Parts: sequence; structure tokens; C-alpha cells
Amino acid sequence: MDHRSSGTTTDVGTVRIGMVDDHQSPVWGIERILERQDDLTLIGSAPTVGDLLTEHPDLDVVILDLRLNDGTTPRENVNTLSEHGIVTVVYTSGEHPDLLRSAARAGTLGVVLKSASEDEILAALRAAASGEEVLTTEWAAAIDGDPNLDAVDLSPQLQRVLTLYASGGTSASVGSELGVTPDTVNEYLKRIRQKYVDAGRPTRTKLDLFKRAVEDGWLPMPHRSRAD
Repeated sequence: MDHRSSGTTTDVGTVRIGMVDDHQSPVWGIERILERQDDLTLIGSAPTVGDLLTEHPDLDVVILDLRLNDGTTPRENVNTLSEHGIVTVVYTSGEHPDLLRSAARAGTLGVVLKSASEDEILAALRAAASGEEVLTTEWAAAIDGDPNLDAVDLSPQLQRVLTLYASGGTSASVGSELGVTPDTVNEYLKRIRQKYVDAGRPTRTKLDLFKRAVEDGWLPMPHRSRAD
């Protein structure tokens, strides 16, 4: 586990910032930018959200890389941080709009490109700390490119069925995992497919279901050579 910290105590009114990235160079860049700020302090960093919260649970804002090697999705990570009362700013190269939309569904306050200027990064963090959306062209494009951003709402049970089945499971194996019959799993799958049809995003094949699960943040994007 690789953590860097600028300290665990801050002055009253100082925004406590954490960073989740499994590559160290972006952390060094943010650390350099924040070390000269009186109102923003990088408390620590970690390669996963779980690691960061274990070391530094009392944060105000987390800078979150979209693509992490632990298999988590942006949606899961934003939700986890939100449950701890921490707001999120996505820090990305901007090449994965599906992941941006996944983060948007979970309520992240916005996105900042890794190519952004220091002033843009600082403005974004200050805005997020105040509860304001971080409005950028990339953020608007990601949201506008998904007209059904909030159209598909799956219960926890349907989410579990989708992720297990779309990951390669069968009706029998999913049923065994969840303690229900294969017929019940097939009924759940019919409900899931109908919800996507109603949203204008049909899922005729198992591959379609996998794509929808990735698009909506239920499954992580398949790993490939990273740009983030």
C-alpha cells in the first residue's frame, strides 16, 4: 500500500483532500499544486477508496481516478465516499465517457482533466468543497451524451442478478448464488431487459447485458492499456 500524506491535522476552515489513484505520478502533481495553498491540504492518498478511508476517514473532498485496478467501478467508489459524507471530483484524461456517466449517476460533483491548468484544478476543488458542481465542457458532454442518464433503476436484487449473469454466469449458477430457482432468475432477467427496453436501450443478447452493466456502473470496464 502506497500512501503519501501532508499531515493529519489542519487549520480550522482548511479543506481536507484525499486522492485515490493507483499511479503515483498524478499524486505527486496534485501534491505539488496544493502544497502552496493555505485553504486546501492533501491529507493523504491511496490506490483504492477502501485503503484511503481506512487511513483517512475524515476528509472533505476526494480526487478520484476513474480506472482503478481493484475492479471497482466509479459508481461504487462515489457511492462509498458519499456514504462517508465525502464529495468527489473525478480526475481523468477524459477518454472514457461511459465511466464519466457512471460517476455522474452516483452523484460526483464533476470532472477535471489531468491536462487542466493549476488554476482550473484549484477552482474545481474549492467549488466541490462548497458543494457546487464542477462545470466543465467534458462534464457537460458526458451527461448530454446520455439522454437516459437516470432512466434505468434496478433494485439491489436485480443489480446482483445482472452483474452475476452478465459476468458469465448461467441461470442455474446465479440462482445457486442467490438462493433462488433458475426460473426465478429468468424472471428477473425478463424484468431487467424490459427496463432497458423502456429506456430505449434494448438488451437482446448476453453481450448487450454486459455492455449495459458496464455503461451503468454495475460492472467495471474491462481492463486494457490505461490512458487514465
